[in-house]
Amino acid sequence: MASRSATPLDGVDQRILGELQRDGRLSFNALSRRVNLSAPAVADRVRRLTDRGVITGYHAHVDPAAAGLPVTALVRMECFGTHCLLREQSSLGLPEILQVHRVTGDACCFLLVAVRSMEHFEEVIDRLAAHGRPSSTMVMSSPVPWRAVTAPEAP
Repeated sequence: MASRSATPLDGVDQRILGELQRDGRLSFNALSRRVNLSAPAVADRVRRLTDRGVITGYHAHVDPAAAGLPVTALVRMECFGTHCLLREQSSLGLPEILQVHRVTGDACCFLLVAVRSMEHFEEVIDRLAAHGRPSSTMVMSSPVPWRAVTAPEAP
C-alpha cells in the first residue's frame, strides 16, 4: 500500500477526485475534458494521487439487498486478548463482513454486516461470539449509503 500524505490537494486534483468518485470508469480522455487538462497530464495526476494513497482503488457500488443480502446490521464487538477479532484474519475475511472499523472506547471494533436472513445473521453472531461479546443494531434504512470524499482546499 502506498504511503499516505497530508499534502493538500489543489483545485485540479479535487476536480479529478470528484469526477472519478462520480464515475470511476472514466477514460483519461473523458476525464481530461471534464477538468480541462490534457490526457497525459490527467494520467500523471491520477498516478501521483494513487502513489500518495489518496486514490486507494476502483470498485462498483453494490446494493446488498439487491444482491440477495437484505438484512444489514452494525455489530459492536467487545473483545480483548489473544481471541480478539482483529487478530484473526480468517474471521475478518468472513464474506458477510463488509466493513471493519477499529475504534476507541470500550469497544474493540464496529462491523457492517450484510446477510440473507435473520437465521444467517444468527449464525454470523455465533461465529463472532468466539472472539468476544457482539452487540448488534439492525439497519432499517440508509439515507446516505455512500458519500464522495471532498478534500479541504489548499491554503
